[in-house]
Amino acid sequence: MIRKVELGMSPNREPLGNATPLGLIGLAIGCAALTPIAFGYSVSPGALETAAVFALLFGAGCQFLCGLLSFINRNTFGATIFTAFSFLWMVNAWTLHSLAHGVIPDHQVALATEVAMLIIFVVLTYGFGFFTSVLFAFLLDIDLLFACRVVRSLTATKVLDLPIGLLSVLMGLIALWLAFAALINPVAGRELFKLGSPLFRPPKKKSFDWTLRYNLFELLYQHWRVHAFAKMPLAELRAAMAKAVGQADIVPDLFYLSDFGCAVLELDPKNESAILAVRLNAAGLDLYEQLILKKYEVG
Repeated sequence: MIRKVELGMSPNREPLGNATPLGLIGLAIGCAALTPIAFGYSVSPGALETAAVFALLFGAGCQFLCGLLSFINRNTFGATIFTAFSFLWMVNAWTLHSLAHGVIPDHQVALATEVAMLIIFVVLTYGFGFFTSVLFAFLLDIDLLFACRVVRSLTATKVLDLPIGLLSVLMGLIALWLAFAALINPVAGRELFKLGSPLFRPPKKKSFDWTLRYNLFELLYQHWRVHAFAKMPLAELRAAMAKAVGQADIVPDLFYLSDFGCAVLELDPKNESAILAVRLNAAGLDLYEQLILKKYEVG
């Protein structure tokens, strides 16, 4: 009986969809709302209250929802940073609301939390270096932003106001770039918004090498397309495999495929360990068509 093969959840097929673009767009809109205040263009109580609403709904709301969905999708790295960042934006919203009403948040508490967040983001920056260079740059921008905020809090200097504003704008722009990459690149079928290569690579873990078995299936499947269920002589298969993967012993894999129920072997009557010819059976053909040709996938 032919059955549909399920190999588990693909990294690109989250049960609830990729939530990351939502969090990034929320972050970008939150940064945009703070820009007029950061550069001193609008610091009235009305401007502070307006920015507080955007910070709460987009900066905090979108990232909190993104964080929860990412946990469900088992994206622990993204879920942790988005959820934690959402609460930071809730604090930003409260701070803006308080300033609009003449209440100044405590300086020492703010400084202590900024130092803690700087340490956290520096470590996370290293982690994001294992993904893409743009993600690393994104976290590096956040590191510099909090470093400037810590120095400003310690020295009470106004010199860093402009760099903080520029870093905030840059953070929003990179967030938009990352969001567009996640949304547009899969639709366009090519990398319109490039993310770059990882800066760091972990040691390679031992994994199964599919090269030999894939080529066995490929050659036997193409033989079936021409010769139907006529068996392919072992010598012919060995010659074709030698061109594809070099000299490799294919006999153990052929016996495995036979025992697994994917192939039919013709054995030497005088020596049952000697294979004369082989073909895929219906189950083997269906397995190839599912895993390689993706015949059950729509779109």
